[in-house]
Amino acid sequence: MLPSTKARKSTVLTLLKLLAASAAAGVLVALVVLPGIGGTGITAREAADGFMDMDVAEITRAPAEKTVVYDSKGKVIATFFDEYRENVQLEQISDNIKKAIVAIEDSRFYEHGALDLKGTIRALSRNATNGGTVEGGSTLTQQLAKNMLVNNTDSEEGYEAATEATLNRKLRELRLALHLEQTMSKDEILRDYLNIANFGAGAYGIQAAAKRYFNTTAAKLTLVQAATLAGITKNPYGYDPTLHPESALERRNTVLARMQQLGEITAEEAAEAHDQPLKLNEFHPKGGCEASSSPYFCNYVYNEMVNIFMGDAKPKDAKEKEELREKARKQLLRGGYQIHTTLDPKVQKAADQAVKYATEPTGWKVNVEAVVQPGTGKVLAISNSKKYGPGKGQTTINLAADEAHGGSVFGVDAGSTFKVFTLMEALDQGLPIRTSFSSPASTVVSGFPDCAYDYPPAVNGRLGGGSWPVANASDSESGTFNMKTGTWHSVNTFYAHLEKEVGVCEATEMATKFGMIRTNGQPLQPIPSQVLGVNPIDMVHLAAAYAGIAARGKYCAPNVITSAVGPDGKKVDLPETKCDQVVDEQVADATTMILEGVLTQGTARGLGIGRPAAAKTGTCENYSCAVFAGYTPNLAAATAYWDFRGGHAHPVTGIYGATIPGPVWQRTMSAALSGVEVIDFKAPVKDFGDVKEIPVPDVKGKPVGEAEAILREAGFTTRVAGKQVRSNAPRGTVARVSPGRAEPGTTVTIYVSSGRGGGGGPGGGH
Repeated sequence: MLPSTKARKSTVLTLLKLLAASAAAGVLVALVVLPGIGGTGITAREAADGFMDMDVAEITRAPAEKTVVYDSKGKVIATFFDEYRENVQLEQISDNIKKAIVAIEDSRFYEHGALDLKGTIRALSRNATNGGTVEGGSTLTQQLAKNMLVNNTDSEEGYEAATEATLNRKLRELRLALHLEQTMSKDEILRDYLNIANFGAGAYGIQAAAKRYFNTTAAKLTLVQAATLAGITKNPYGYDPTLHPESALERRNTVLARMQQLGEITAEEAAEAHDQPLKLNEFHPKGGCEASSSPYFCNYVYNEMVNIFMGDAKPKDAKEKEELREKARKQLLRGGYQIHTTLDPKVQKAADQAVKYATEPTGWKVNVEAVVQPGTGKVLAISNSKKYGPGKGQTTINLAADEAHGGSVFGVDAGSTFKVFTLMEALDQGLPIRTSFSSPASTVVSGFPDCAYDYPPAVNGRLGGGSWPVANASDSESGTFNMKTGTWHSVNTFYAHLEKEVGVCEATEMATKFGMIRTNGQPLQPIPSQVLGVNPIDMVHLAAAYAGIAARGKYCAPNVITSAVGPDGKKVDLPETKCDQVVDEQVADATTMILEGVLTQGTARGLGIGRPAAAKTGTCENYSCAVFAGYTPNLAAATAYWDFRGGHAHPVTGIYGATIPGPVWQRTMSAALSGVEVIDFKAPVKDFGDVKEIPVPDVKGKPVGEAEAILREAGFTTRVAGKQVRSNAPRGTVARVSPGRAEPGTTVTIYVSSGRGGGGGPGGGH
């Protein structure tokens, strides 16, 4: 039940006495907003007692401001904001809007304190008489205080507490207003109000409003424009000129009339402005990664900054983790940071054009790529053939990244690109390059030791225990191979034996040294089939690992941010970029020497880029994906191709690492390195027991029997591939042999021509 009129008037008198006796003027508004204070159980005296003791020190004066992200050349690539706002100083604001906002919102602003006593008493009297809130007495300072309370909340609960119609909320708002009047000048209060106010249409602050409606700046606002904007703040939706132009025009003219009444403009100026139309010139601000020219790189930066703001917090459950993440997200979107990144626009353009050339952007197949700088770990580009966004045929999942940076927990297999870590482990242990194994088309390898990990022994190359049956990608791959030829032709059975020789635990540890983890952030599973890349990984980390080989064994963790500065000029503490010499330079050099042959004599033959380069193809288990990773001394890239719906359920049958990912890599590297100085790899000085190779005789076009005799006479053993291949050589004659160079005693495979023309070999690499 509302108190009687007599009781309300009695409460008003009590509060007026308090006003005369103390600085607790804030309690007056309890009657303005909540005229039924007498029925709340809180007396006016009780409200006044705790008023001056309220803690408002935690409220910041800085309103939310947009965060801007730049590439390595200083060009803006993204803008993050919860509220479209750009703070400006008072001298950057037109006098027209200063006068207009004061005239319509608080004409006695420069005469009163936190409260306008005349306006408040008038409002109190009307409200008390009418038994409800008929008129408010809110000053610009009070409006600034209210906006600050709303602006500084980072949760739904906090927002409700800052806006609910309660006495405590109103008292806290008024206490903050008194604090502002005591610590700021009037001009500073006006400046902060103009920077924080909601001007509708998603524009917060006068600079954003000037751009949003008139595509100008706060400094250049005309009288007509200023009056329009000043009229909006009372009802940002109802007076939004893009939605309600007639109401906005009427409200603008009300502002002009008030300015004339107060003597801020002449009657002639008011009349001239009154007759003008709204004349909007709209600007539509675009924020977030969807509006970025490099959306997937942007997404990686976004998640990296959120992770940095979360720090080392260890939430006790998923709910607390999400709360911490939301707080960090708002810090990024509202904090007004200037973030400078490693993105190289030339490299990004090269990657973007390459991933799309062979893949339909709206289809289910997807091409992703990451490019990393050797020796620094700087991520120069992240690209995806699919358009970034929530629409059909689009995605906001950063498929080139791990889960911590917006990627999928499922990731993508690395395929045979992972063999390089077992190769390096073998070289690091001192096994000579000439180490060879009889490697049939399929075999069973057993006797793998258990690793010091929380996993049981392996079965079928996976968890469980037992032996591992392994097969090559096609029956053309069988014979005796060494560390060169086994790598060039990506022979699975050879690598199964090599992994057993060096140890699955040690091979997995070598991959870990080069930063390889599963997409969910967990360690690699040390199972025999890890050598074939069955652990789900991401292209950013794979590119960084290959960059580590290019840097002669110096691995640097991938990083995308070079600096981040807040609006106060204070630098954000960024994680230190970790670079470690994880393997001997000579081992890395020997690995590079072997991988160079993949591009000249192996599965990626023909995918060279006209300068020293090394690479490895990868075809994932059961054709669930195809991968390619390679590098020069100054650039490394990894690319993957698979079906967006899930590679194991929807295999890309017949696609090898050299079929689509290889040409994508080739196009990217060629364009990105155009005009860049050619640098040679360092040849290994140490003797790694290399193969004493001699050229294999050219027997193309000869009958198979004659070719076998020539090869045996040269010191090689021979085998004939089971299937004919497309070739210009006559049907039934030799199309080609593999390898082109080898040690005496090596098995040379003879490929027989079908006579139908073509490349002379099996399609794609492994």
